[in-house]
Amino acid sequence: MREIRPLARDEVTQVWSIDRREVIERVYYLRDGALVLEPEYYDMQGWPPGSAEKYTPLLLDCYDRGGAFVGAFDGETLAGVAVLDTIRRGPRGDLLQLEFLHVGRDYRGRGLGRRLFAQACDIARERGARGLYVSATPSEHTVHFYHSLGCALAPEPDPELFALEPEDIHLVCPLERS
Repeated sequence: MREIRPLARDEVTQVWSIDRREVIERVYYLRDGALVLEPEYYDMQGWPPGSAEKYTPLLLDCYDRGGAFVGAFDGETLAGVAVLDTIRRGPRGDLLQLEFLHVGRDYRGRGLGRRLFAQACDIARERGARGLYVSATPSEHTVHFYHSLGCALAPEPDPELFALEPEDIHLVCPLERS
């Protein structure tokens, strides 16, 4: 990766250029407080229809209230992005939400997601957060990725985020203080 840097507001819509394609063969469900992995096949051919129209205003609102947008560029191509929101989450209000983390298909498996996640953690620490709140797509690869970074099931899912995405796996990643 040539450059990892903050995104300017006018670059936010470039997130929709990230190649999101992947084949999902197994997904997690939360049942009686435990994660259960089940076979389920999805051939994701990109962003679901209407994603840009639905989520761009939400991302711009996040940006305007001070959210952190970190992009990884390969030349002019946005290869990956992490978005950290400013809204406090968790029962003690000491978590910041990792709103968005995506790495393009051709850039996966190279540590880029870990680097973007680490940047989000650094920013969250600088902002006084004790952890990250992650509402993760329930695919096997996504949940394993977050678990490998130290995330665990949220003891109390955020009610607002759970209502928006009840099928997601709600996780918390504690941050060590530096």
